[in-house]
Amino acid sequence: MAVLVGIDEAGFGPILGPLVVSSSAFSLPKEILDKDMWQVLHKSIGQTRKHLSGRLLIVDSKKAHNKSQGIKHLERTTLACLRCIGENPSNLGELLAILCPESLQRLGDYPWYQNATGNGLYANDTDLKISSSVLSDDLASNNIKLLKLESRCLDVAYYNKLVDAVKNKSTVLFTATAQLIKSAWDNFKNEDEIQILIDRQGGTVKYRKSLLKMFPGMELQILKETPANSSYELKSGNRKMRLHFVVKADDKFLPVSLASMVSKYLRELLLVDINRYFIDRCCEMKPTAGYWKDGLRFIADIKKYLPHIEYDSNQLIRCR
Repeated sequence: MAVLVGIDEAGFGPILGPLVVSSSAFSLPKEILDKDMWQVLHKSIGQTRKHLSGRLLIVDSKKAHNKSQGIKHLERTTLACLRCIGENPSNLGELLAILCPESLQRLGDYPWYQNATGNGLYANDTDLKISSSVLSDDLASNNIKLLKLESRCLDVAYYNKLVDAVKNKSTVLFTATAQLIKSAWDNFKNEDEIQILIDRQGGTVKYRKSLLKMFPGMELQILKETPANSSYELKSGNRKMRLHFVVKADDKFLPVSLASMVSKYLRELLLVDINRYFIDRCCEMKPTAGYWKDGLRFIADIKKYLPHIEYDSNQLIRCR
């Protein structure tokens, strides 16, 4: 058996809201490592919003999230997959405790995240029971197991602190990614083989120096460094894992797509709280997705409509 891990982020570009990096980990037979998991799990998973027939949508989060349906598919897929590993969060606080418990204390310092336990999640429990059961059966029939979903949620103040320390937000993203790689290495010690698929980090092609810095006690072999795919093998004693940084990995590999959806779902939930906090205080405020142009509009509207509201700008606005 082997472990296949996908890692992807949501929120690298915006000025408001957290940067979230997530991973999904599967155990599967080695002989299907190179197969298309959408084909293998076609009974329970689809790649388009149409004709799902009770199946879950797992795609790059940009294709799963739109204005008309909002976070519906992000939420349904994330929560159904969590049920497959025995987790059933009913609110944002419980979801955070499962995916990234280390962020809970930091988020408690923000005025807009004070009601995390009061924010309920997907209401259609029957649908979740059915879709998670269908997925569990499909996984089992192919000798596949969903092992873990995990996130690193870099709230704005924490993100600003990290960027200020290293002066480079790409380094901050890579550090969070490396933490998830290390988590996979530590959590799956008994598996014969670990393969990790990662969406390309910006335009970077060479990762050798960064990997050696993050994993100084391990041997590293460059397997491939091309514009489309940079692959490495890391070894420590008798153990090894392979890392693949692939352009558009969130479109090509199901575990990366799932990680993308989990990241986007968590980020969107936290953005809802930011919007709610300010809009509840002034109905003329319009919600924002946090990207630069509209994020700056939102900040200007706060100054215009809510000049009396005090808040820590370091908790709301990213430094870069």
